[in-house]
Amino acid sequence: QVQLVESGGGLVQAGGSLRLSCAASGRSFSGYGMGWFRQTPGKEREFVAAVSWNTGSTWTADSVKGRFTISRDNAKNTVYLQMSGLKPEVTAVYYCAASRSTTRLLFTLSYDYWGQGTQVTVSS
Repeated sequence: QVQLVESGGGLVQAGGSLRLSCAASGRSFSGYGMGWFRQTPGKEREFVAAVSWNTGSTWTADSVKGRFTISRDNAKNTVYLQMSGLKPEVTAVYYCAASRSTTRLLFTLSYDYWGQGTQVTVSS
């Protein structure tokens, strides 16, 4: 059974930091791109950040550049999202995902496996 499990979410004050983790189990994700997305009620799931498997290249949404950093530890099958300078508008459920593609990582349809999400809430 392939699983992606997010952790690290919670309630923080504006300006604070969180580190989200996504642990994969059931198989190796060697060769897979990994991404983070977020979603709020009534809105489409949107891209936050992605990282390649082989080169470590990263991509981040313009809205979070300079504040969010994505990274991965392939030996542990784990991807991270370091979030700093948090603002109330980033409040959402955050999802991690794995993709066989390394060229379309900005799009939800490119991903083959999804976690259940972890809630991030930033208070004013």
